[in-house]
Amino acid sequence: MAFVLPERQQNRINRMGDFRERIRESRAYKWCILSLIMLGTFMAVLDVTVVNVGLPTIMSSFHIGISSAEWVITAYMITMTIMLPSAGWIADRFGNKRIYIIGLILFTLGSFLCGRATDDLFLIASRALQGVGSGIIQSLGLAIVTREFPVEQRGVALGLWSTAAAASISFGPLIGGYLVDDYSWHLIFDVNVPIGIAAVLLAIFIQKEWKKPTREPFDWRGFLCAALFMPLTIYALARGNSPNNPDGWSAPEVIGCFATGAVAFAAFLFFELHNPFPMLDIRLLRDRHFGTSMAVLAIFGIGMLGGTYLLPLYMQKSLNYSAIMAGSVFLPVGLIQGTLAALAGYLTRYLKTLPMIFAGILFMSLSFYLASHFSTDTPHQQIMLVLYLRGLGMGLTFAPLNLFSLRNLKQEEMAGAAGISNSIKQLSGSLGIALLTAIMTARTTVYASAKGLSPRQIFTQGITDDFFIVALISLCSLLPFLILLLSKKKPLPSATAASAGDHPTNGPDR
Repeated sequence: MAFVLPERQQNRINRMGDFRERIRESRAYKWCILSLIMLGTFMAVLDVTVVNVGLPTIMSSFHIGISSAEWVITAYMITMTIMLPSAGWIADRFGNKRIYIIGLILFTLGSFLCGRATDDLFLIASRALQGVGSGIIQSLGLAIVTREFPVEQRGVALGLWSTAAAASISFGPLIGGYLVDDYSWHLIFDVNVPIGIAAVLLAIFIQKEWKKPTREPFDWRGFLCAALFMPLTIYALARGNSPNNPDGWSAPEVIGCFATGAVAFAAFLFFELHNPFPMLDIRLLRDRHFGTSMAVLAIFGIGMLGGTYLLPLYMQKSLNYSAIMAGSVFLPVGLIQGTLAALAGYLTRYLKTLPMIFAGILFMSLSFYLASHFSTDTPHQQIMLVLYLRGLGMGLTFAPLNLFSLRNLKQEEMAGAAGISNSIKQLSGSLGIALLTAIMTARTTVYASAKGLSPRQIFTQGITDDFFIVALISLCSLLPFLILLLSKKKPLPSATAASAGDHPTNGPDR
């Protein structure tokens, strides 16, 4: 006998269904979707910021050094970077809504497991699972936003989307510091669980399903090459300066990993250029706006994410800040960044994008240059000045850079562009963390040989050398734009040339 619901319950379900359909058919639907994507982005970025503040406590809890602790961050970033381009194909095949929800579930599950970790290996494995979910969330998030909003509203939408990351930057370190100091570092991961559950329920209720009309084969060769290149390169960077590696950079496993990673990267480029259905359509880089923006992002990401990793370490190890004190200084940074990101996204409708991007990069470079003069007794006001400049720089940079990069691309190329953009940002950040950790380890070894320096002074000298390198790297991210502006050549042929009539451009000075 068929089961029949009571009439009252059936009416309630029908009313909820009608309410959902009214939302989906209304003008407010795209803003509801933007809010959902912002919630997922907030959760994914929050996890990075809270871990940066909690890392010194995790190192003490598991009795591990910086070379091992960096894997708590890089394991997450590696799996996230691998999933960023592949998530697009999976979503096109099985549905954006379904895969986005799976990404939210995996991230929430990974967060729950991180909170139960009893040793560093279990924590690193759980972080890798988190990274899979985060890769799906961030890859599909940008593609969904660009698909739902028309071109004239896209700058505002991208600016608001950037405020989710800014909110995580503001409140993540403060929340993480409070939980670490007053409770336990395990709670910095558990805080994601209720947010993840709320995001899953909202996605189930509100989001429409969307699938690509045509099916394409999965790029297994590109996927495997990417899965080899990234972890092997980062492992080699971490292993080269490991205290457990007496042979240093000449160790066979270090040389072997670098060589294998280089071959895998070369093979990846070859396969992607010759595959009609690549995992990452790097042919989109032929578009001068998109290609130049990605070159800027690749350089800028090394300094941006690497610098984010260094600042909490400096405050807690060099200045003996508590976790909540180190976290609280980031609160105004995120507020400045979020406000400016939304404002910059709006101003792109009236102002040229390049001046805003240039100003943002210069502010970021200046902030790291000032940080390179930190010491063991740097006053709080000087640290806040550096962080204010950082928030100003990031707020001015990302919304205009996103808009500049996408302005010539067709709608069906947005998902591929989002995969490339997110992959480059996370890959450069992962390499930046590994590279800066290796440099800091090498520099502290040099300073340790000098007489009369305390361990705190040795660490401070090493990390301020890193800040100076980050300042130079950030400044170098202007070079691709300068080359574009100075170039007298005609725009290169691109995969998007056919769309020129639909998307007129105003030249490279925008």
